[in-house]
Amino acid sequence: MRKSSPKLTASEAAKIKALLKETDWNHAQIAAHLGGMNQGRISEVKTGKRFSEVAPCSLQEAMKP
Repeated sequence: MRKSSPKLTASEAAKIKALLKETDWNHAQIAAHLGGMNQGRISEVKTGKRFSEVAPCSLQEAMKP
């Protein structure tokens, strides 16, 4: 059986959007910062396939571990 990855939350999506907007980090760096998340989830948030209705949080909030 394949191990499924944890579900992406709206809070994490807000952090992803803030990091994409406010930093020059690539998908791998954002994924690592958020605890080893799949880079594909970062891409899905960026392109609006997931959580398109969620606004970015503050950069200060996004930088918290």
